[in-house]
Amino acid sequence: MLVPVNADAARPAPPAAPAAEPPSLDRFLAETGPRAFRFAELGLRHREDALDAVQDAMMKMLAYRERPAAEWSPLFWSILRSRIIDAQRRRTFRLGWLFNAGDAADGTPDWADHQPDPARAHDGREAYARFVDALRELPRRQREAFTLRVLEEFDVADTARIMGCSEGSVKTHLSRARDALQRRLEDFA
Repeated sequence: MLVPVNADAARPAPPAAPAAEPPSLDRFLAETGPRAFRFAELGLRHREDALDAVQDAMMKMLAYRERPAAEWSPLFWSILRSRIIDAQRRRTFRLGWLFNAGDAADGTPDWADHQPDPARAHDGREAYARFVDALRELPRRQREAFTLRVLEEFDVADTARIMGCSEGSVKTHLSRARDALQRRLEDFA
């Protein structure tokens, strides 16, 4: 008597996929750090103040280590935004008459440009400098909305939560920021 053989039963089981490593707050902070620094530097226009704000935000995040990993990103950006605003207020209050924030930033990127064509490298640096200048000239809320939505790619809900405003307000600030940047940069393009 013939017994039907199940073809699937005769095959060996595929090897188990490696277990996904649990999310690590240290890894999250390491991956977010460079973008957070650029965000803080745009807001504060001073390298050391930006480093301090990012470090303070990262230290504050350690208290939230037990929160679900999905909450870390909006929480971190909200904390960082608060640190930037606090630093801006302190500077205005304590050092406003001594320190002109615009003097510290020269608009050049910190990393080396290793493009083979010097003219192309110059154009890239000039374009970046113009973009940074235009971004710095935006009002604070428009700059935050643009940076979080476009550069950091947060959705509207998370951006609203980070900025502490409504989703409609985020959309308004973003629209105004895009219009202002387009007007400022269209002659360069």
